[in-house]
Amino acid sequence: MQTTRPIIGITMGDAAGVGPEIILKSFEHDVVHETSRSFVIGDASILERAKKFTNSTKTIHRIENPSEAKFEKDVIDILDLDLLTDDLPIGEVSPEAGNAAFQYLAKAIKLANEGEIDAICTAPLNKEALQKGGHMYPGHTEILAELTGTKDYSMMLSAPNLKVIHVTTHVGIVDAIQMITPERVLHVIHLAHSTLTKAGIPNPKIAVCGINPHAGENGLFGYGEEEEKVIPAVEKAIAEGIDVQGPLPADTLFFRTVRGDFDIVVAMYHDQGHAPVKVLGLEAGVNITVGLPIIRTSVDHGTAFDIAGTGIADENSLVEALRQAVELAPKR
Repeated sequence: MQTTRPIIGITMGDAAGVGPEIILKSFEHDVVHETSRSFVIGDASILERAKKFTNSTKTIHRIENPSEAKFEKDVIDILDLDLLTDDLPIGEVSPEAGNAAFQYLAKAIKLANEGEIDAICTAPLNKEALQKGGHMYPGHTEILAELTGTKDYSMMLSAPNLKVIHVTTHVGIVDAIQMITPERVLHVIHLAHSTLTKAGIPNPKIAVCGINPHAGENGLFGYGEEEEKVIPAVEKAIAEGIDVQGPLPADTLFFRTVRGDFDIVVAMYHDQGHAPVKVLGLEAGVNITVGLPIIRTSVDHGTAFDIAGTGIADENSLVEALRQAVELAPKR
């Protein structure tokens, strides 16, 4: 058992948010220890502070590399980057915390690239703090792509009975429509097919959203975006033998997918894909970056500054993200 459980590096995210406390609370779930060898990449002083408002009795064990980790049930191993002090204000945007969140992730990516860990699981960061800390990225996904040299990638959200993969993500709606091309749509269809096939679904049923209301309704809405940007990609994927339908009206498609008609939805832009997943519950959703050379899963919620430090943050999204990291990680 000890030699087959994958090694998961959990990045602390923004230390002023709920990341430290949901990490502590996640380690109270036996399944985390039973299925993985997980350790934290962050600041030990912040994790020690978070014990005060989570009532955690775990021992915090500082390490300098994964080989020093104990992976014991009553211990939380942390690769301590020692970037912050325990007087960091809780629930506030901080350039120091934003920079630290970047450094935690950069360290995790380095370890994954070197084969020291099997997957990365990320607690949330704050985009404003990240940029004030000197790192001009929209979020985790773009950092992961740049530091792994990945040009073609996509965000997949996973919740009970619903998986959604995105053609565009962290851009404005006008820019998103400009960025949608037949080549990009086809690439995301390929990512969806490959990801689910590797997960054990031999011929996944893929549904592709339209861009306009009612998927354009034969030109009634929009300026022919479906005909120009989506239909050529769907037709080519069908010719390749992929089980895909679209463009389909987004207002009914997610209901149909939850019902079981499809295995995954290809969404055109951020809110089109995110809103249906989040309606199912923030604690249920997991963010998975597909197309990377390494495995990365994440909670599908933010830093929740308004409740940080209260101990009431729900850890179940992180527990589910860890579970999916274990499922997707290469087997040793």
